[in-house]
Amino acid sequence: MSMPILAALPLLAVLAASPQDADAAWNVCRAASSYDLTLGSGLTFERAAPAPRRVEMRDGRLRVDGAPAALNAEDSDRVALFERNVRTLVPQVKTLAERGADLAAQAVRAQVASIAPAAAADPQFDARLAARTRELKARIAASTSTKDWQGEALDTYAQNVAADVLPIVGADVAQQALDLAMQGDLAGAAALKDRAADLQPELEARIRARLRTLEPDARRLCPTLRELDRLEAGIGARLPGGPLQLIEIAR
Repeated sequence: MSMPILAALPLLAVLAASPQDADAAWNVCRAASSYDLTLGSGLTFERAAPAPRRVEMRDGRLRVDGAPAALNAEDSDRVALFERNVRTLVPQVKTLAERGADLAAQAVRAQVASIAPAAAADPQFDARLAARTRELKARIAASTSTKDWQGEALDTYAQNVAADVLPIVGADVAQQALDLAMQGDLAGAAALKDRAADLQPELEARIRARLRTLEPDARRLCPTLRELDRLEAGIGARLPGGPLQLIEIAR
């Protein structure tokens, strides 16, 4: 399933959150979609399979796999309202996502401070993490398609974050372990290395805890998602191919 732009917190997975937490508002609202969404002069929903593979909405008009749909006045109003609601929802989602990026960065700082305090105090570490957070928030703000957050682009971003911050953390941990070993505390040095090996799962847990604070705001998006589902069902009820299933809400 593609990660919809309607889902809050896109791309937080690059900061080591799990996909389900990165998709927090989507899960909170029990919604799902198999389509990618692109916003332009209209709305374009696309997926590889099954049909319909491409659904376009613009100014109350609807095209399904390239063919214009014959709509009555009521359905045309539904399409126009669906598009308007999506365009209203997306800025709210982006704001939530940007807040999530800040929270995730705070979690990274806190986790690093707990295991490598010298690295956390290093201005270079803070500058690099801050720069990556700004980059992420800028990408969220500029994004017009869920395609921006998938596959190779996501992997590359994650690798860039790791390449920026992990060497600083690793150097601090190595120095601490060496100092302990030189003092004869081999057990302490081994324990520190074990703690460093657990950095990722501990970081994931810390990020999840921070992102949970956004759940009340994420829940405020649910009525709009349910309304979109209702409008879509009304449109699809009279289409020859049946419901479009752009959004599905688990009951």
